[in-house]
Amino acid sequence: MNRRTAREKALQALFQIDVSQIDPADALQHAFDEEEVNSFTKDLVTGTISNLEEIDELIKPHLVNWKLERLANVDRGILRLAAYEMKYENDIPASVSIDEAIELAKSFGDDQSSRFVNGVLSNIRKDIETD
Repeated sequence: MNRRTAREKALQALFQIDVSQIDPADALQHAFDEEEVNSFTKDLVTGTISNLEEIDELIKPHLVNWKLERLANVDRGILRLAAYEMKYENDIPASVSIDEAIELAKSFGDDQSSRFVNGVLSNIRKDIETD
């Protein structure tokens, strides 16, 4: 499984966790159906959930005229997933995480999602790089 597909599965699991409040392990099983859960996807989901408060605090200052709770569930999941990657997955360049998030937004979000995601993540990247 390539990393793009793994990220799609991670987004599906994060969406289910956010909307249905189900256990991350169950959400991963649902996302993978009959397949074996990919380790990269599992790491993304568990890492995002484990660091959710810090990730949300990283995102919130960059939501001009928005509250995190009011974002579309898909956009919130994409931002959380990419912010996790940028902050904690040191072997993945931030530009790759942003590009992948934009592609997820194009596939799963609305017409404005990709531009919104790009703007927020670009600002988060600046914050992380100055730390």
